Amino acid sequence: MNNLTVAAVQMNSQQDISANLATIKSAISVASAQGAQLVVLPENCCSMGEQLATAQRFDELSATIADYAYAHKVYVLAGSLPCPYRPDGVIVPDGRMRQVSLLFSPAGKVVARYDKIHLFTATVADKQGSYNEALTFEPGTQTVVTPIELKNEVYQLGMMVCFDLRFPALAQRLRQAGAELLSAPAAFTYLTGQAHWSLLLQARALDSQCMVIGAAQGGDHHYRNGTVRQTWGHAAISAFDGTIVASYQHSEIDKVAANQVNDYALVFASLDKLAQQQGRQSMPIFHCHRLA
Repeated sequence: MNNLTVAAVQMNSQQDISANLATIKSAISVASAQGAQLVVLPENCCSMGEQLATAQRFDELSATIADYAYAHKVYVLAGSLPCPYRPDGVIVPDGRMRQVSLLFSPAGKVVARYDKIHLFTATVADKQGSYNEALTFEPGTQTVVTPIELKNEVYQLGMMVCFDLRFPALAQRLRQAGAELLSAPAAFTYLTGQAHWSLLLQARALDSQCMVIGAAQGGDHHYRNGTVRQTWGHAAISAFDGTIVASYQHSEIDKVAANQVNDYALVFASLDKLAQQQGRQSMPIFHCHRLA
């Protein structure tokens, strides 16, 4: 069996979409050159905090990222883009949107769409204080597992977004539908990320016995209205047994420490399908499960 090499991207997206796209393009290029076959971008990769204007460009932005996937012959998961219409093309009512995660193939085609099911609702002791994504977004209703097709192997990807990480039943349902790895693009607040991000990646890996890929937003995001939102970053990948196998240990991109010239960070890991299968056989939790 071949191993699947994945790269999780950490970004600090602002409200300049062109600048964010340049960062995305560079990250995909570098990740591909370093052997990644799947590149996972964070939530709100094209813009932080300017959802409606970004949603109006959904088709254009999707086509642009599709072109990047095609140019570098890799799978690219656009962590999330706000979208004004449902999967069937019907416009979302009441001026709301869907938070959509798209998977592009190396042929530059959309091969999967997942609409975020769990919308972030919380009171946090930061400058914003209260978060209620449901005011802006309509929740999705369908789980998604989709194949990653390599030359001699197929891997099954279960798709999640950010707040979905707090719901173990979703990860377990994706595993039961055949998932071998789970995408978890995110924009965790600094405080909730500091408290729970790594634990949640590990817990969902243990719940599902899948690799979990945590691409992340990190640092300060400056909105046009003058407000600033701070996200935790710390992009990381957990193996099926809950071991963090790759991580970036900063919120802000530390260019000096990392000898970094770009405004993003990459973490890499390989999914050894055989080792994961053997681990599942050694602890067959889905055969032992007794509750509905």
